[in-house]
Amino acid sequence: MDLTALRTAHPDHWSKATAIRALTLDAVAAANSGHSGMPMGMADVATVLFEKHLKFDASAPNWPDRDRFILSAGHGSMLLYSLLHLTGYEDMTLEQIKNFRQWGAITAGHPEYGHAGGIETTTGPLGQGIANSVGFAMAEEILRAQYGKKIVDHYTYVIAGDGCLMEGVSQEAITLAGRHQLGKLIVFWDNNNITIDGPVTLSDTTDQPQRFKSAGWAVIEIDGHDPDAIDAAITKAKSQGKPTMIACKTHIALGHAAQDTSKGHGALTDADQMAAAKEAYGWTTGPFDVPNDVKSAWEAIGARGASEREAWEARFASVSGNKQNNFNRAMAREVPKKLSATVKAFKKQMSEAAPKLATRAASEKALEVLNPVMPETVGGSADLTGSNNTKTSDLGVLDIDNRGGRYVYWGVREHGMAAAMNGMALHGGIRPYGGTFMCFTDYARPAMRLAALMKIPTTFVMTHDSIGLGEDGPTHQPVEHLAISRATPNTHVYRPADAVETAEAWELALSSKETPSVLSLTRQGLPTVRTEHKLKNLTAQGAYVLAEAEGKRQALLMATGSEVSIALAARDILQEAGIGTRVVSMPCWELFEEQDEAYRRRVLPAGPVRVAVEAGIRFGWDRWLYGERGRREKGAFVGMHDFGASAPANVLFEKYEITPEAIVAKVKEML
Repeated sequence: MDLTALRTAHPDHWSKATAIRALTLDAVAAANSGHSGMPMGMADVATVLFEKHLKFDASAPNWPDRDRFILSAGHGSMLLYSLLHLTGYEDMTLEQIKNFRQWGAITAGHPEYGHAGGIETTTGPLGQGIANSVGFAMAEEILRAQYGKKIVDHYTYVIAGDGCLMEGVSQEAITLAGRHQLGKLIVFWDNNNITIDGPVTLSDTTDQPQRFKSAGWAVIEIDGHDPDAIDAAITKAKSQGKPTMIACKTHIALGHAAQDTSKGHGALTDADQMAAAKEAYGWTTGPFDVPNDVKSAWEAIGARGASEREAWEARFASVSGNKQNNFNRAMAREVPKKLSATVKAFKKQMSEAAPKLATRAASEKALEVLNPVMPETVGGSADLTGSNNTKTSDLGVLDIDNRGGRYVYWGVREHGMAAAMNGMALHGGIRPYGGTFMCFTDYARPAMRLAALMKIPTTFVMTHDSIGLGEDGPTHQPVEHLAISRATPNTHVYRPADAVETAEAWELALSSKETPSVLSLTRQGLPTVRTEHKLKNLTAQGAYVLAEAEGKRQALLMATGSEVSIALAARDILQEAGIGTRVVSMPCWELFEEQDEAYRRRVLPAGPVRVAVEAGIRFGWDRWLYGERGRREKGAFVGMHDFGASAPANVLFEKYEITPEAIVAKVKEML
């Protein structure tokens, strides 16, 4: 690669792009850790994007109508940190750059949402960023339809590498984007032909441009180091009417001895090689020292969007007060005032009617009254709409000719759905929820974990939540999945026992600001156990006394979901035998853990023998059986100890001994 030709043809551009490369080399060398090559290779693309196209204002990182820039190839984090520092984001100081990858710095090894302004999503697990971007672009389309172009009209730009495109979730993402003709989504592919192990051809021969074209994208192929070609490609991409992939032929670790090699992917820390690279760049200042004229040029880029932001603020001020309030409320993740009263009225109706309902059906009934009062909800299902019961009559379907539709047919794409929902939540103004079978949390899991890590309130509706789904058999019957979700920090797992608890769980999920929710819902019908109407949301306490012992309290039964009614039936038998039995419903362990000691002691007092009942594995239950004043010789579990089988639900509960009689036998054994 002839660096001299690049330098002389575009000197102003070259000096700005070189600042990114130099800061990257310095930060990675100081940390003795990181990935230098991608920022060095994509500096030209990023410079043109930020200078000439990206709508942003460094002084207002959260301006709602900014363009979104997503670094899907998150290992190249110094590209983003350099851009944020150079353009003048207040929190991205030179000190933060110098402390790259160090304790307490906002410059983590991979970009972390919430650490710094300008980081739109947490990227690191490859493929997540490009999959998030589909949700960002969908959110923009939906909100533009709701509020009009005066308020919402922006692009989503992504830099993705070979690793992002190899990960399977990328296929789910790009086919979704193509199907929905998301014309405001533009992806730059860093086509450098290098992975950690060596050339891409070691493991892949995919024709990526053809792959994107076949998914309904426009594709533009350019030299990723030619600023004129980059500028022209972005201009063209904006007018395509469909998502565009710009294939940027680049050199990893441009200008360094490791250029075009797998070594160029990682930490380039050799002092002599760094000095030689900087000399080739014509960069003469010391470590972390950006010349004043170059820094000023970058800061001017960072300030360029201020006038656009001010014009947007004037337009926003001109729309109706009601529209402003709704927009601001949704962006702030505040719930409408009507939500609480709507839930209370629904609970009263369910307690009085006492229907026998699967909680997936109860969920649909709850959503029928909740979606109309929350215009920011966007629902969907991974090709299981009729099974997940996530579509309500008022939503309308999101499509090319109905951008205001609030229901997404995600197709058989659990991972893509979960990642795109995260993108919607991150974009702001939308509360996404989407369904699949509980067993397929396995497929959605990486995105579910990132929702928890990023502290965003995505709602995952997981139906067919136990062996109770019956004949589909053990491949579809989740046994360990509740434990996996409960093991994830900052996740609320709700397993409601009836329609009343289901409505309470929905109220909590839709009110959450920083915690994703997993709703674990049954296929099989369940009796209403909350027949006495309570205004208070008891699920918010995580666990509560559902039925008190009559006479001396000798046994305490803890259960969730479909097993609560089984525990109540066991209580009837035990009470008839003169054994006073309390039943505790535990719809959300995490919220119960947050209650104070006095409340937990009232619900789980010392003394009685304890039996936990759940049609899943035991893992996690010992906390409640033996902790919280329990004793090892006085605790037992009724549930699953292996995978399920293919048979009707009632037969399975009988065969696996998840029955009132089995509970009674455990209690009597311990007494």
